[in-house]
Amino acid sequence: MSAVVSERAREPGRVEEDATATAGDRRAGRRLALRPRIVFSLVIVGLVAACALFPAGIAPHDPLKPDLAARLAPPFWMTGGTMAHPLGTDSLGRDLLSRVIYGARIAAVVGVSAVLLAGLVGVALGLLAGFHGGILDTLIARLADLALAVPYIILAVAVVAVVGADLVTLVVVLALSTWVTYTRIVRGEVMALRQSEFVVAARAMGATNPRIMLRHVLPNVSNSILVVATQQLASMILYEAALSFLGLGVPPPTPTWGGMVADGRLYLATAWWVSTLPGLAILVTVVAVNWLGDWARDMLEPRKIRSV
Repeated sequence: MSAVVSERAREPGRVEEDATATAGDRRAGRRLALRPRIVFSLVIVGLVAACALFPAGIAPHDPLKPDLAARLAPPFWMTGGTMAHPLGTDSLGRDLLSRVIYGARIAAVVGVSAVLLAGLVGVALGLLAGFHGGILDTLIARLADLALAVPYIILAVAVVAVVGADLVTLVVVLALSTWVTYTRIVRGEVMALRQSEFVVAARAMGATNPRIMLRHVLPNVSNSILVVATQQLASMILYEAALSFLGLGVPPPTPTWGGMVADGRLYLATAWWVSTLPGLAILVTVVAVNWLGDWARDMLEPRKIRSV
């Protein structure tokens, strides 16, 4: 009898699933995966990931090398365009396709890094607030209210004015602007779990609070964390583009999508592609990531946790 109890106590957070539910989930997953917009999203995200990982092998030209003789060349499908510069060139004659490819690396690095940092801070604070409650919960809640009261643009301007604009600063600013979402969601779920039977059983077996939080409570909120992270990734890409557009992101000459949109503002009437094509890259990527976030939410819908 004690052996059975011990075996169950080792996995107090495990969610039981019957064979019928598992088969139903697999069928639902296949149906979702076959949706055209999910396939489209996976293709777009895959392309962005490939550009971020191997830009030098994909880009046809050096994104920083100017060619004044070819400045403001149109895309290949327009009169005067050539396949030497398939998407045209900017005001300095730099190949636009190459700059869009290298800009994907900045968008991906900043987006993923900001999501990871914000998730690490937000989940840790949410676990502490939800599990311990009391004064600690109140302090974290007031800190979250303070973070929500400061718009991220104002925070970015203040931080950049003090430390300067670079990649690390941009990631930190975006993480400081979004950790609250993780904290509130994790806090609410942990408060509902902390009096569950498996937590009481783990405590009775002598498990410490950090072990209970990391080994037993955190796995039961991981689905919600993953869904939030997927949806936040699209916001991070959009925020990075907005800050780069305002000159608060990665400084030139590093190509960024937002910076490219800003560079082409003066040429919208004569060379619309300089701003429009990087803006289209932002739009398509954000929409694709948002659709994948919706898919992740449908696939990872929290199940009712049953005692074991």
